[in-house]
Amino acid sequence: MAQVAFIGLGAMGYPMAGHLARNGHAVTVYNRTVATAQCWVDEYSGALAQTPAEAVRSAEFVMCCVGNDEDLRAVTLGVDGAFAAMPTGSVFIDHTTASAQVARQLASGAVQGGFSFLDAPVSGGQLGAQQGALTIMVGGEPSVYERAAPIMQCYARMQRLMGAVGSGQLTKMVNQICVGGLLQSLAEALHFAQQSGLDAQAAMQVISQGAAQSWQLDNRHQTMLAGEFDFGFAVEWMRKDFAIVFEEARRNGATLPVTALVDQFYADIEAQGGARWDTSSLITRLKTKS
Repeated sequence: MAQVAFIGLGAMGYPMAGHLARNGHAVTVYNRTVATAQCWVDEYSGALAQTPAEAVRSAEFVMCCVGNDEDLRAVTLGVDGAFAAMPTGSVFIDHTTASAQVARQLASGAVQGGFSFLDAPVSGGQLGAQQGALTIMVGGEPSVYERAAPIMQCYARMQRLMGAVGSGQLTKMVNQICVGGLLQSLAEALHFAQQSGLDAQAAMQVISQGAAQSWQLDNRHQTMLAGEFDFGFAVEWMRKDFAIVFEEARRNGATLPVTALVDQFYADIEAQGGARWDTSSLITRLKTKS
């Protein structure tokens, strides 16, 4: 059993912290909305901290899953932030989808503070978090990763060290580029099938056994056809991630024309009032134009 802390109990962090508790670890949680943290403690019998610093004081491992770079800096470097209270030799594991730049900045701060840092964004969505079946892309020192991997395994289906600090975030950017393109292609395929008079669901069942198969096709085509977008990863979150991708692309010289186009399509959906719809809602643009 390890002493762990979890900072950020959103749609992902809440069940991830739950898996740690279910696996026998002693978990202290911090969340900006105290009522959410209290609900978690009532459900899992962990401990509730009033500040990030309080949460981490006795922790061997600290997990963090917040919204963006600004939120991450606030809970680590801000007033009562975690970094001022991290025990010597402990490990801070950041599951936030953030920039590679902030990962490197925080890793430098960790060295100065006598503890270690891993950037470890996740993929798999809320359902993956609930099922303990996330994919984790990790950046950091191999020896630190080896220490942390058994803890992360509590909520991982697959995890891999991708390289130095920042590599986890860069890999998550690759993931989001792929997901955006796949969802737009799936939306167009479903729209085309319907416009052609085909049984779109039957068509998906057929092509899912061939080269067109993907997680998005298997898990989203039925809800896309039903017009159900009240679950999963929200449009506004994807646009936040795309902004990180585009910033990194400007830095490394990558050209991303399709991703830029999909981002514009998501902007259209936000304008329709769909900022919190699932990212598979791209199909709604096509239906309104037909």
